[in-house]
Amino acid sequence: MSTCPDCFEVKARLSGNPDFEIIDIGEHVRNLKEFIRLRDTSPAFDTVRANGSVGIPCFVSEDGQISFDTEAFIPEEFPSGAACSLDGKGC
Repeated sequence: MSTCPDCFEVKARLSGNPDFEIIDIGEHVRNLKEFIRLRDTSPAFDTVRANGSVGIPCFVSEDGQISFDTEAFIPEEFPSGAACSLDGKGC
C-alpha cells in the first residue's frame, strides 16, 4: 500500500524483479477485498490481528506460505562480501 513506509520500500526494491508480483491493496478495492479475506481466514495473521496490526507488507509464496519477514524476501541492495576492489580482497 503506497501509504505504508515498509510497503513503499518493498515496492521500490522489488520493482522490475520478475520473481515477484506486487499487489498494492490500495490500488483497487478488489485487491483490498482479497487481502482482507486472506487476513481474516489465515492463521498466519493470528498474531498480527492480536497486535492490532494490518499485516502489510506480507509475502505469499507460490505454495501458499505467508510471511511478514521482509529481510527474507527482499534481496540485499548490494551483495555482501569483500568486493570493494577489483581483485576481491576488500576495501
